[in-house]
Amino acid sequence: MIKRNRSVNPTLALPLCLALAPLGAAQEFKAGQPLGNTNEAGVRMEMSDNVTVYGSFHFAESCTFDPQRNLIIAMNAGERSDVAAPDGYASLINPDGSVHTSKWIGATRDGLDLISPIGSTIRDGVLYTVDSGFVRSFDLETGRPLNSIEVPDAGFLNGIAVDGDGTAYVSDTRPGELVWKVTAGGEVSIFAEGAPLTLPNGVAMDNDGNIVVVNMGSTDVVTYSSDGAVVRTEQAAESGSDGVVVLPDGTKYVSSVRYGSVSKLIAGEDPEVIATGIPNAASLCYDSTQHQLVIPLNPNNALAFIRL
Repeated sequence: MIKRNRSVNPTLALPLCLALAPLGAAQEFKAGQPLGNTNEAGVRMEMSDNVTVYGSFHFAESCTFDPQRNLIIAMNAGERSDVAAPDGYASLINPDGSVHTSKWIGATRDGLDLISPIGSTIRDGVLYTVDSGFVRSFDLETGRPLNSIEVPDAGFLNGIAVDGDGTAYVSDTRPGELVWKVTAGGEVSIFAEGAPLTLPNGVAMDNDGNIVVVNMGSTDVVTYSSDGAVVRTEQAAESGSDGVVVLPDGTKYVSSVRYGSVSKLIAGEDPEVIATGIPNAASLCYDSTQHQLVIPLNPNNALAFIRL
């Protein structure tokens, strides 16, 4: 395993609301509100319970589930071009797919830098995402930016998993085919590189604290120990893997963006395709309250739901 430690500019480890604001001109961060309307009298009325709204996505590539609020967080990339303003955002979605808050993170840009968030995960009250060469984190309760850590020499950062120490494991799909390790203190190093990684994409933590990585270029589902050793290699039913989740009983589900399918993996059994025909099936998440898989559909600007 090749390892290169890098120090990060201390400014990048500051909360974004402090790191980005000019001295003496700190701006107030505001999170978006649940759907509602400010009427002609200037009174804001939250939308009544008998109204249901769907949508609110723009190239949603990943999602993660917040069991405390029973809400799904969908990461949206905004406009994807070199000249576009940094307009990535996060939506709060009810478990039935209806919209709770259209733009929770991203309602305003004050104190916020979020461009094209891709993979995401939740750990210990913090929302983490990879975005345009950075690992960014946000307070799960308020949406307020916390840290922003650059990954020097990154190619295309994609999936992310975070352990109990706040260390992030981030896949780099192109061109290096590697997984980065980013500590809470901002130290960046290569965690794993080369075979059996082949266009690594989704990353998850298993119940033993190991790191599970799926590949777009093969059916390999690779489990690494925290020191970077390969513990086991399993096979998804189809290649083109994008996302992976590990359930409390150890069952793994893997989404294939190329085949539009979902594989179920149980140790000692052959992989099983449980769903097909899902357009651009991206980085899925597991809703542990409703016991369902939620799958963003990339350019289709939608989420798919699979009851288990």
